[in-house]
Amino acid sequence: MNIIEVTNLQKHFSVRKHFSGRFGAVRGFFSREATQVRAVDGISFGVEPGELVGYLGPNGAGKSTTIKMLTGLLVPSGGEVVVNGRIPHKERQEYVARIGVVFGQRTTLWWDLPVIESLELLRHVYKVPPDLFQQNLAEFTDMLEMEPFLHTPVRSLSLGQRMRADIAAALLHNPDLLFLDEPTIGLDVVAKERIRQFIQHINAERGTTVLLTTHDLADVQRLCQRVMIIDRGKLLFDGRLQSLQDQFGGKRELVVDFAQDYETVAIPGATVIDYQDSRATYQFERGNISASELIGRISNQYRVQDLSVREPDIEATIRRIYEEKLLEG
Repeated sequence: MNIIEVTNLQKHFSVRKHFSGRFGAVRGFFSREATQVRAVDGISFGVEPGELVGYLGPNGAGKSTTIKMLTGLLVPSGGEVVVNGRIPHKERQEYVARIGVVFGQRTTLWWDLPVIESLELLRHVYKVPPDLFQQNLAEFTDMLEMEPFLHTPVRSLSLGQRMRADIAAALLHNPDLLFLDEPTIGLDVVAKERIRQFIQHINAERGTTVLLTTHDLADVQRLCQRVMIIDRGKLLFDGRLQSLQDQFGGKRELVVDFAQDYETVAIPGATVIDYQDSRATYQFERGNISASELIGRISNQYRVQDLSVREPDIEATIRRIYEEKLLEG
């Protein structure tokens, strides 16, 4: 049974137009005309227990609106959403006891209290048994390296420290499901990697289901095997990350170090885009020829010392999908 089940989910907002008179729009005044914005427009998907899924899309695509409906913060305009056996906006009190939520630009901690006191308060809010609280606190403090700032007021934390504390807070009560909305936004490379390792750990070791929205596609490559892509409120792709690369990744590259210099290293099925110092870079279309077939052709004609296959990175693939509108019907 899916832990998240979404069927034809919709969220529409009415936006009133600015009043426009003889001298143009008048700030602060609105006409009675309203435009309906379909922020989420009939999406359906399921997430199985233990999955770690990336939910991707450009700004304004409907990602955060979806998350807010899944967490019970917004009431859907239509369709159905059942998470962990409950309807989020109707059974909110019971529902939130089994989920964790982290919004990258907001905190659930008390601004003027030290981190440890905020966590103690959340222990009482979630009714976490003392033994479980101490066990989780020790594990999270160690893995997220929180010891240096546990007794520091939240307002004095760096962004990376606050994000680590927020993630720990969201997991104190051992939720079945964790929603992460831009958890690495604005963080440096070291802080991002620490958080990625922790997310990977709780998913693998505790079986916590994770739904991750992010603009940092390194998060996706590091963590997610499955991705969903939403744009203008519609779900455009739902599948394995490798399938996305295979379908939309474009050309691949094969880099070959030859055992000697050759005057020419041309081979059928690929284009030589660079050749110098006994190293050639070939470009070839996925689907037209496999990497193994191309390697076989090269090995039959030349003495090879080393080789490697390069895939287009996920960022280039996603950018290509948006720019070329490859998923539009």
